[in-house]
Amino acid sequence: MKVRSIKEGDTEVLVPIPAEGANFAPSAAPVFYNPVMEMNRDISVAATSAFVKRMETDPEKIITYVDALSASGIRGLRIANETGIHTTLNDWSEEACDLIQQNIDNLDIGHNTIASHKNANVLLHEKHFNIVDLDPFGTPAPFLAAAARSVINLLEVTATDTAPLCGAHLNSGIRKYAAIPFNNEYHSEMGVRILLGRIARELSLHDKAMNPLLTHATRHYVRTYLEIKKGAKQADKMLKNMGFIAHCTACGHREAIYGLAAYIEEKCSLCDGKNMLAGPMWLGKIHSPDFCSETIDELEARNCGTKQFAIKMLEFCRDELDIPMFYDQHLVCKKVGVSASAIETVIQELQNRGFRASRTHFCGISFKTDANISDIEKIIADIR
Repeated sequence: MKVRSIKEGDTEVLVPIPAEGANFAPSAAPVFYNPVMEMNRDISVAATSAFVKRMETDPEKIITYVDALSASGIRGLRIANETGIHTTLNDWSEEACDLIQQNIDNLDIGHNTIASHKNANVLLHEKHFNIVDLDPFGTPAPFLAAAARSVINLLEVTATDTAPLCGAHLNSGIRKYAAIPFNNEYHSEMGVRILLGRIARELSLHDKAMNPLLTHATRHYVRTYLEIKKGAKQADKMLKNMGFIAHCTACGHREAIYGLAAYIEEKCSLCDGKNMLAGPMWLGKIHSPDFCSETIDELEARNCGTKQFAIKMLEFCRDELDIPMFYDQHLVCKKVGVSASAIETVIQELQNRGFRASRTHFCGISFKTDANISDIEKIIADIR
């Protein structure tokens, strides 16, 4: 296997060189490494560090982190080298483990870093870790049950199968996430909430609950950071945030309906059109503003190649309303027959009329508000 040296953050590692002309698919090299995910890793290091600082009450306590699907190991190597916590880097590939061990030796972090060669589910069923990180190529669904059992304090999950999550591959999404998504203008947020809903149900089987600290949909993937709470009462309380979205095919009105056994009207409450149903999914908050700010502070203090873009996105996450789902301004403008104004103008006008409104990280031309579609259309039509 041919390798080259690269540097991300403050960590210099050896990564595999893909075959000439190949893309960054797992088959392109014996060990998978994707440079496109650098921002994901920059945020992971910052968010993990921010969470560890919340945990550190006893300086003698060992905080354990596992990257259960390490591949080249770059994420876990950065966590170990840049945060100092006890890190396990696991992969089923023997070549991946050999490369990880070589990088551990080169970085001189053997005192707090272990290379593991096991099936990820076996490892997670064998041991408990304070922080469990799942970053598979594709869906995390096959690993969620084991991760929910293993995790103690923080669960970090990436999903790159956005087509099933967002409804483009409907049957695949139903099989993997036991939920029905919509493939419409807010499909990116749909994917986030479908993933969180599946994770919540897995955690509840172990009398655990999640408190979403940070969740973002970026390009081809979804990433979430979930604080774990223990106890049946916590799990029961968490499940009250599960529910469905009813979307009117005629007027575009959408309504969040809470409960796993909720009654949903067949007709829209605004126009009597037919409601389509998506879910079950997570309808609760997807960010903690305080944690977003703490992660931004960590990014500011670190050497990150994607720092400015990452901070800008996290600022949008921090400031967006906890309301499912967002509206696409251009779609509304097309419907009412007007040209699009600056998104800030729309948000300001919504606020002037007494509604809550904010931008959102999901899309630059989208916004969140507690106004219904009729009010939104009237306001946008009135803007000159």
